Amino acid sequence: MSQPSPEAVLAAAHLARNAVECLPEGALAQRLDEGHPLRVKLGVDPTSPDLHLGHTVVLQKLREFQDAGHVAVLIVGDYTARVGDPSGRSATRPVLTGAEIDAHARTYVEQATRVLRDDETLEVRRNSEWLDMPMEDLFRLVRHPTVARILEREDFSTRYAAHQPISLLELLYPVLQGYDSVAVRADVELGGTDQTFNLLMGRDLQTAYKQRAQLILTTPLINGVDGPRMTRKMSKSYGNQIGISDPPEEMFGRTMSIPDELLGEWYDVLLGERVPQGVGPRDAKRSLARVLTERFHGAGAGTAAEAHFERVIVAREAPEEVEEAVFVVPVNGIVHVPALIAELFGGSRSDARRTLAQGGVRLDGKPLSAEDLDLPAGRLDGALLQVGRRRFKRLRLAP
Repeated sequence: MSQPSPEAVLAAAHLARNAVECLPEGALAQRLDEGHPLRVKLGVDPTSPDLHLGHTVVLQKLREFQDAGHVAVLIVGDYTARVGDPSGRSATRPVLTGAEIDAHARTYVEQATRVLRDDETLEVRRNSEWLDMPMEDLFRLVRHPTVARILEREDFSTRYAAHQPISLLELLYPVLQGYDSVAVRADVELGGTDQTFNLLMGRDLQTAYKQRAQLILTTPLINGVDGPRMTRKMSKSYGNQIGISDPPEEMFGRTMSIPDELLGEWYDVLLGERVPQGVGPRDAKRSLARVLTERFHGAGAGTAAEAHFERVIVAREAPEEVEEAVFVVPVNGIVHVPALIAELFGGSRSDARRTLAQGGVRLDGKPLSAEDLDLPAGRLDGALLQVGRRRFKRLRLAP
C-alpha cells in the first residue's frame, strides 16, 4: 500500500485531533488520499427528549468532517431505542413506548443542527427504514456474529459473571447498530469511547456483507454535574446532564454547579482549551458557563444568564421578570401545594412533598414547611412561588 500524501496525513491529523482512538491506525489518511467525500456516520438513540453537552462532543467532531467536505450521516435510532443501548449498564434499560420514542426523535434533529450544518452535507436517516426487516433478513444478519464475540463486551461479561440477567434483545443491540453501517455504507463511524465495541461490530458486519469496512473514531466522554466522585458519564439516566435546549439561566447555573475538579476536563473536552492560568475556579466556571450558554443561545445570552445567576443564586433575590401562572381555585377554596407544584414545574406530587420537607419551597421569600400541604387560595393569589434555587412563578387566581 502506497504512502498517503503529506496533505492527506495533515488532514487526517486535523480530523483526529482530540479523539481517543482512530482505527485502524493510519487508515484515515489513506482513505482521505483517495480524494472523494467520506460518508461519516453517527447514531443517536432518542431515549430522552433532549441532547446534552456530552452529545455535543461527538457532534462537534461530525461537524469538523462536514467542514472538511464530507457527508455527515446522522442516524436517529428510533428502532435501536426500542431495544435500549446496554453500553455501560449493569441492568436492563426500561422499555420506552413507540410514541415516546417518536416524540423524542422529532426534537433530536432540531437540537443536533445547533451544532451540525443543516445543508447538503447532512443526511438524516431513521434506522426503522431498514431494521423493520423480514424475519428471513434478520436470520441472515444474526448468522454472522457469535455469542462468544458479543459476550466479550465488558458490560455483558461483567453481568454474565455476576449471574445478572441479560436478555436476548440486549445481545442483539450491537448487531443492530452495526447493521446501520451496512445500510448507509459508512466510511467512518463516530462514537464515544463507550461505543467502541459497537463500532467494531459495524466493521465486522460490513466485511460479512462484502462492503469495505468503516474506520472508527472515538471521542472522550465527560462526567456529569454530579462530579468526579461519582465517576459517571453525563447521562439523562443519571440526571446529571445539561441539555443543549435547557433555558440559558438553567444552563449557566448548572454549569456553575460542577465540582472544581472537573474544570480541566470540561475546558479540554468541550472548548478544546486549558483552564486560564491565574484564574480561580469560580471565575473559570463563570467563563465556561458564559461560553457554553452563548454557544447554544446566541450572543448576549451568557451575560444575561450570568446577571440572573448573580441576582437569584448569589444575592438570593427574585428574578427581574417572573412568568405568571394562572391556577383554578378548587370548590373548597383550598389548594393542595404539592399538586400545584407538580402542575406548574413538572415532576410528581411525592417529589414536591420531599422538596417541601427539605425547605426547598418558598412563598414570597419565606420557606414553607412539610405541614404547609394545603393553603387557602387567597394566600397564593399574587404570591411569588419559588421551588429550589432557580424556579419561580407569580401565582394568579383564574378569573
